[in-house]
Amino acid sequence: MPGIGLGTWMSTRRADLQIAITAALEFGYRHFDTAFIYQNEKIIGDTLKDWFCCKRVKREDIFLTTKLPIAGLHEDRVESSIRQSLENLKMDYVDLYLIHFPVGSSVANSRTPLNQLKLEMSDHNAVWKIMEQQVEESRTKAIGLCNFTKKKIEKILNNCKIKPACLQIESHVFLQQKELVDFCQQNNIIVIGFSPLGNPGYNKFLKSIGKDGIQLPNGFENDIIKGIAEKCKKTPGQVMLRYLIQRNIVPIPKSTNPKRIKENIEVFDFELDSDDLKKLEGLDLGEEGRILDFNFFSKQMRESPEFPFPKKRKESI
Repeated sequence: MPGIGLGTWMSTRRADLQIAITAALEFGYRHFDTAFIYQNEKIIGDTLKDWFCCKRVKREDIFLTTKLPIAGLHEDRVESSIRQSLENLKMDYVDLYLIHFPVGSSVANSRTPLNQLKLEMSDHNAVWKIMEQQVEESRTKAIGLCNFTKKKIEKILNNCKIKPACLQIESHVFLQQKELVDFCQQNNIIVIGFSPLGNPGYNKFLKSIGKDGIQLPNGFENDIIKGIAEKCKKTPGQVMLRYLIQRNIVPIPKSTNPKRIKENIEVFDFELDSDDLKKLEGLDLGEEGRILDFNFFSKQMRESPEFPFPKKRKESI
């Protein structure tokens, strides 16, 4: 897996995403992260296919991740879900297939509001066995988890034939999840960090589904991060990404801006010293730093015993 990737959540405009992926490929990205629920697999597949046809890159040069949707979190729907994603992506296989969320919903169409999804209890071990079959049948090279807690990962580890290769979680200087990261690394599970720069677009997303925005931590304006950036002759964003890389976390920053995409990959030519690391470690806010807590799901789903996050913010749905 390349040490940095391009995240694509909330990137659904074809022209913008095609420009972003093209720019990323030109700047050296080979790791792309999507999901069925992002509704952009077809755009990503079309764009990559154009590059393959022009022989500018080979399929084996690309590391492509997609995810089992929450409505697919049932042993009877895993295979049909990955087949649909492969059809969307125009690929014979993906490099990594992740369970997107530990709470499943009954089958819904793409127009079903998130706050109206109906809970369907899932057997994670039964689902994992079918995930393992997808590796055995060459639809994916590796399988892993998203948004799972240590306890939930342990249940999989205690019953699996193929261990989870990766855990994808929200990870940035304000939400460091040290215990969970240490646990994964001790068990040879690679940690992938989404929203590594915070998530400036999240309030726009909340507004689009009728929810109030929230106060988001802003690393670009943080004095400690800005001071380290000035010392290193880098940007605050590059400092935040470098911090994760030096913790052996693979960041997948999302951007559709070619200038920012280029900036985000220029993080392998400098190193944070021990003093920098200590200062950045001190910025951890724990759960108060979490941006994406899935509070936009229905009350029924949020009250599931499998829901992974503590309630933190006032409900507005």
